[in-house]
Amino acid sequence: MKLFLMLAGVSGFLFVALGAFGAHALNDKLEAMGYKATFETGVQYHMVHTLALVAVAILMSHLSTTGLLTASGWAFIVGIILFSGSLYTLSLTGIRIFGAITPLGGVAFLAGWILLVVAAVMD
Repeated sequence: MKLFLMLAGVSGFLFVALGAFGAHALNDKLEAMGYKATFETGVQYHMVHTLALVAVAILMSHLSTTGLLTASGWAFIVGIILFSGSLYTLSLTGIRIFGAITPLGGVAFLAGWILLVVAAVMD
């Protein structure tokens, strides 16, 4: 539980910092490259799944299915790294191959949500 709260705190700090950096310091560069919306999508999914990670941490003290919740938390972390990380990298470098990684992060997000459902049903 504490680990996921700590990781959510770090992740929350990063999404706020990256969102502000993208909106202010990188705004002109992202617009010129045509990747502003891509970067913003990365920030949005990063934010939502950081909050999901907080929920997982809280639920671990209320449900008995902690193994499934742990798997869900790790899936959300992998999703943030692969999905949002690939979008950030694509936006900043323009290297399109990073876009091929994004769906893997999406699958990790989906797995995290399914594991959360299963944890609730199995409890």
